[in-house]
Amino acid sequence: MSVAVVTGSAGLIGSEAVRMLTSSGYLVVGFDNDLRSKFFGPEASTRPTLRRLSTDLGASYVHHDVDVRDREAVGAVFRRYGKDIAVIVHAAAQPGHAKWSMGDPIEEFEINATATLGLLEAARQWCPEAVFLFCSTSKVYGDRINSLPMRELATRWEIEAGHEYQNGVTETMSIDGSTHTSLGMSKVAADIMVQEYGLHHGLRAAAFRNCVIAGSAHAASKSHGMLGYIMQVVARRRPYTVLGYGGKQVRDVLHVSDLVRAFAAVIADPHPGAVYNMGGGRYSSCSVLEAIRLAEEISGHEVTLSFEEQTRVGDHIWWIGSNELFQRHYPDWAPEYDVKAMLQEIYDVNDGWRTQA
Repeated sequence: MSVAVVTGSAGLIGSEAVRMLTSSGYLVVGFDNDLRSKFFGPEASTRPTLRRLSTDLGASYVHHDVDVRDREAVGAVFRRYGKDIAVIVHAAAQPGHAKWSMGDPIEEFEINATATLGLLEAARQWCPEAVFLFCSTSKVYGDRINSLPMRELATRWEIEAGHEYQNGVTETMSIDGSTHTSLGMSKVAADIMVQEYGLHHGLRAAAFRNCVIAGSAHAASKSHGMLGYIMQVVARRRPYTVLGYGGKQVRDVLHVSDLVRAFAAVIADPHPGAVYNMGGGRYSSCSVLEAIRLAEEISGHEVTLSFEEQTRVGDHIWWIGSNELFQRHYPDWAPEYDVKAMLQEIYDVNDGWRTQA
């Protein structure tokens, strides 16, 4: 049986990848030690998702409570399965962009960059024919986007009409000369490693530069998981504090199932060394204010808002990525969910929030 290795296997992206791969006939081996609860608090723990995976998938999923920085433990798994490993999805990370992202840059680099190098080397040594998919981030571009001409509208910031990035930022945007935070710079390092191993070391490796990924299983927190956290706050009728830009900062949002369908396309026909901006594009984008209003409409509750002028370091005022390159390589793929559909799903599935109001 072909084996797939998924890191961060109990997280939003990792768990969705696990389900897709087991349904495709793979034995999936997962790494996840719930560091997310350390980063973002107990409500962000991935343990409930892990229990669901184990219950639903049985022997098709083998879990290792392993830190991806532990090269010996990771290497032992790669040695055990060897060339039976056909797919690696590397979704483990420290993904937060707020206080933690400047709190311990050495640990953050070890998690996001050094661990990626260890996985690439393990793949090169034990399963060089495997497809290696890396979850990068739009934060690799730093805050360069903020230097582009923007105009302020009633509920969002918007790039000037006619700008070359009007339909989304392409992979040609420079990553140099901008503020990244330790999240962005550690992900840049990992992103470049994945490209290097794909282009020059023979691995069938690709990087996905995601923006906001959403889904009903997300253990969202204030510091990570924008859409899920907004819906959670509104459903529980709690106050919400908007950080910077008057809540008009824009993100594109991609449903995790749409992302995992993109993974499946690359697994079937990889382009070694490819880098893809990956998101909802203009089809699925919103400002913080717009997401809050949609959540209020869905739940029937109004939220009490407060505003802080201070923005997060390196935060994007506007980000809509272009899927053009990916769709050129994989023309049958397109996002299916829009922002309202994602919020509705999150609200419907997490009905326990309403009892906590």
